[in-house]
Amino acid sequence: MRLLKVATCNLNQWAMDFDCNLNNIKESITRAKGAGAVIRLGPELEITGYGCEDHFLELDTVTHAWECLKEILLGDWTDGILCSIGMPVIKGSERYNCQVLCFNRKIIMIRPKMWLANDGNYRELRWFTTWKQKDHLVDFQLPPEISEALSQKSVPFGYGYIQFLDTAVAAEVCEELFAPMPPHAELALNGVEVFMNANGSHHQLRKLDLRLHAIIGATHTRGGVYMYSNHQGCDGGRLYFDGCSCVVVNGEVVAQGSQFSLKDVEVVVAQVDLDAVSSLRGSISSFQEQASCKTRVSSVAVSSNLCQSFNLKFSLSSPLKIMYHSPEEEIAFGPGCWLWDYLRRSGASGFLLPLSGGADSSSVAAIVGCMCQLVVKEIANGDEQVKADAIRIGNYSDQQFPTDSKEFAKRIFYTVYMGSENSSEATRMRAKTLADEIGSWHLDVCIDSVVSALLSLFQALTGKRLRYKVDGGSNIENLGLQNIQARIRMVLAFMLASLLPWVHNKPGFYLVLGSSNVDEGLCGYLTKYDCSSADINPVGSISKQDLRMFLQWAAINLGYSSLADIEAAPPTAELEPIRSNHSQLDEVDMGMTYEELSVYGGLPKIFRCGPVSMFKNLCYRWGATLTPSEVAVKVKHFFKYYSINRHKMTVLTPSYHAESYSPEDNRFDHRQFLYNSRWPYQFRKIDQLVKEFDGDKVAFKGSVGGGNGMGVVAASSGGDP
Repeated sequence: MRLLKVATCNLNQWAMDFDCNLNNIKESITRAKGAGAVIRLGPELEITGYGCEDHFLELDTVTHAWECLKEILLGDWTDGILCSIGMPVIKGSERYNCQVLCFNRKIIMIRPKMWLANDGNYRELRWFTTWKQKDHLVDFQLPPEISEALSQKSVPFGYGYIQFLDTAVAAEVCEELFAPMPPHAELALNGVEVFMNANGSHHQLRKLDLRLHAIIGATHTRGGVYMYSNHQGCDGGRLYFDGCSCVVVNGEVVAQGSQFSLKDVEVVVAQVDLDAVSSLRGSISSFQEQASCKTRVSSVAVSSNLCQSFNLKFSLSSPLKIMYHSPEEEIAFGPGCWLWDYLRRSGASGFLLPLSGGADSSSVAAIVGCMCQLVVKEIANGDEQVKADAIRIGNYSDQQFPTDSKEFAKRIFYTVYMGSENSSEATRMRAKTLADEIGSWHLDVCIDSVVSALLSLFQALTGKRLRYKVDGGSNIENLGLQNIQARIRMVLAFMLASLLPWVHNKPGFYLVLGSSNVDEGLCGYLTKYDCSSADINPVGSISKQDLRMFLQWAAINLGYSSLADIEAAPPTAELEPIRSNHSQLDEVDMGMTYEELSVYGGLPKIFRCGPVSMFKNLCYRWGATLTPSEVAVKVKHFFKYYSINRHKMTVLTPSYHAESYSPEDNRFDHRQFLYNSRWPYQFRKIDQLVKEFDGDKVAFKGSVGGGNGMGVVAASSGGDP
């Protein structure tokens, strides 16, 4: 038997914080060595942090990475253990995303990434070059200060593997696993038994199973030990990296780390028998045949052993059941952990949330409550870093620390209900009840006097008195009156966030939390610079459908029972007068149901459909209950309001990324914000298709998704007050 102990890890790195990142790397190596591991794998670009973005273009970033690596190599960190460490490297005129493989205080090999992630949230080709010379390793001259310190002038650089006396080990970096022709297939035929995959993979709802299927598939038919490492936490941007580092042997998961955690360092250890890999490969005839005529991959020889022989004290890791979180748990834990990282690293003392008593803002409140519960739980489990951060943020005195989530929430969470004459007593009470359940410091504010002052000023300037539509006013007046309320709430929220800590003799400032959801962003059902304009938004790319399921789950599992009533209430902005014959409802205002919006959102972004392609798709999807003419009306309605409100996405509050059809403009959904909202060419094509369908009397069959309401959209209003 060839027994091998390996360690992979989740690290909570912070882009451009080299001290933080270096300490986490050292701690992970120490724990791996303490567990007896002889291979340690860290996440992609772990020295700098993955989210440096254009900082990667600065020479300082690369220089500091070398300085940190030198500090690791001059100590005893790599003695007796192969460490794969991620950092940027400049070779000649090119900058590469690399895994630096170190052993016994020397750099054994530098493996540049060959296939870069360059879609969705990723822009690696903006900063790095792909390595294209697959046929051989080249000589890389180390920077002078590194060369002198290590007494090592050069190192093999490129695509290859390390051949130890008793096994072969290779790196495969992140995106390469998902490429049509992944390197591990060729490496396996060359005898590589251990694959180390360093990742910077972000969380997205329902995404983990896709990632794990790829990892499992890498060794299911060709054998091998596959190590996967990932970042975990918010490293400075909209993404939450969701960890889940693991070890897979011959297609079976034998070790799995957490997906959501407040820990800075988590090390996952597995004990494996490499003879099981040899045995599987030897039993597959096609593997043997292909290996006999393989393309040879370059290697670096190391005259050392990594494995132990048969030893009864060495217990093998057994296959285990993979841990998957439900989407509701993902909404609770992912944004909750992201908020904690943002809070503890921003210098803020807490959060302020405009709490309307509606589904969206209540979801945000519940997520903050979940964050408080996670903090108290980690402190009880002995996490000293979480404890130190909580004591500092909560402004605890000597020997005190959080032991109760509601008490902690009272210290770091303000909620404020900003009601007007248009607000109902039901939403007021729902907001107060939820705030009491979570433990937030809750305020109830009436904004009518401020609204009246602005209306009086407008009347003095113009001689015009505004009226709501239900009182005989025009659409323009109605919209203006709604926007005044919404924007006053934004100003008040930021004023309270900056001054309430001073009022209560607390240090620092509070971050304002937004609560508009992804569906409202799609059609622009939010006021520009209203309460949707905040510091950060934990639900900004989560659909209304998912949030409603989350509320049902959180009512039971987080202990906030009032969320059940909030979820059951029809969504309303409460920006128009409440009359017996008039009730403002979001779906009527938008002219689209939230269920329809979840369908509309996926087609342009995920399936890359323009108006005509969307029309065709929806004819099949909704053909059982809607005619082509009715589908055409819906598609035109959506694209009209998508285009006239797209400009709002340029100022959208930075949001936690959770959904693949997020319209967030900054980096994920790159489309213009000035449109011809009449879409003359595309809509004309749809009209032509409708005529053809009606003439041929085509019968479409399918399942309907969404309602049929076609009310008038208030283009710049809506969302949670």
